[in-house]
Amino acid sequence: MPQFAATATAAATTTAAVEIRCPSGDWLAVCGPDALIPGRGVAALLPDGAQAALFRDRAGRIYAVGNRDPFTGAQVLSRGLTGSAATRPFVASPLLKQRFDLETGSCLDDPEVSVPTYLVRVRTRPQGTAEGG
Repeated sequence: MPQFAATATAAATTTAAVEIRCPSGDWLAVCGPDALIPGRGVAALLPDGAQAALFRDRAGRIYAVGNRDPFTGAQVLSRGLTGSAATRPFVASPLLKQRFDLETGSCLDDPEVSVPTYLVRVRTRPQGTAEGG
């Protein structure tokens, strides 16, 4: 039982954040991992004014792509439906239903079109420490 108490204490003193690597190279904390529910996206505003859409699949993998639908210009990909085609994870735009590969950003329906992708990580740090790179 003391081992469990030590684990519980350690968990209570750390916090985890999903971070996205911005085009500037800096990491930006977006949300806690528990905020990413499989099948639902989360939108994040990046420091340069761009938006990213973050997704978590059922296996726990986290992806980030640009939130702007290149076919309509609307910032809506975070509201899209997720799925897979030939084992490739994708998000389908809620507007015109084009599918974008979550790993590469390529449009599965029009190879001439893509959205940006971003590196993501889950970072655990002691509570009360400053955020940043």
